[in-house]
Amino acid sequence: MSQRVAAVVVTFNRLEKLKTVLARLDAQTTPPEWIVIVDNASSDGTDAYLSGLNDSHLEIVRLETNTGGAGGFATGIKHAYDLGADLFWLMDDDCYPEASALEALVAGHAEAMTAMPGGVPFACSLVHFGDDELAEMNIAAPDWKWARLWVTGQRAILVQTCSFVSALYTRQTVERIGLPLREYFIWFDDAAYARMASVGVGPGVCVLDSKVVHDTPDNIAGDFSRIDERSLWKFAYGARNEASFHLHHESLISYLRFFARVEILMHRGRLPWRIRRHITGRLLAAIAFNPRAEMVGKTPAKD
Repeated sequence: MSQRVAAVVVTFNRLEKLKTVLARLDAQTTPPEWIVIVDNASSDGTDAYLSGLNDSHLEIVRLETNTGGAGGFATGIKHAYDLGADLFWLMDDDCYPEASALEALVAGHAEAMTAMPGGVPFACSLVHFGDDELAEMNIAAPDWKWARLWVTGQRAILVQTCSFVSALYTRQTVERIGLPLREYFIWFDDAAYARMASVGVGPGVCVLDSKVVHDTPDNIAGDFSRIDERSLWKFAYGARNEASFHLHHESLISYLRFFARVEILMHRGRLPWRIRRHITGRLLAAIAFNPRAEMVGKTPAKD
């Protein structure tokens, strides 16, 4: 029996980009069985637009408050799980997959599964910025045995983390680790989920022939040396979330190393003291911040 895929798209006030995402999903060589759209309380006409669509493959979930990317993906995965999906294809509302992206991703994951005795808990696409650049913020972190599949002829490398910009998770993984950590709200929720998925199983895989474009204004990775007043709120979430994960899911040493790295980067960037104090406060807040994943019931997929 072929595996049934649910695309899960989280959107917030980016209607025109969402339209492009939906058009790209409709153009897939092997379309997903369901498209679950989680509208994070958008106020730009997204609700009215989605309400006017007539497509039996669409599953629209409208939230009354903005729960961030983390809450949106947790809600979307749960909805797709209840539908009976076997695979969950996760993406933001500015992720534009090429026509063969899903077909290549599913095939690459299946091929990797045959070579990895412990299984492959997730797969991700190669994320571009424009036509000929890698998206700096979405480069999957390679595993130390990254070339294990490559040397056998597979067009894939082993990775430890990936972003929610074309990531594929299995039903078994979701049942084992639960949903993304809603309380993270935004930033590092995707990397944390990938690391949680790898525990006791092994790394995921980046399928190089599955390509998507991330439509961002600039091709710049998140860097704690470049925080300004406009981006401070996002970095504050990122600092707290990543510090919490290092402390509560890894070790005190891991937390202290991350703490020191952030402080060094802020010093090198000559950031204003107000920004430094705020980020340091978020690093300390991580000590008491330890959300738990919401689990899903182990029920068989629907026939």
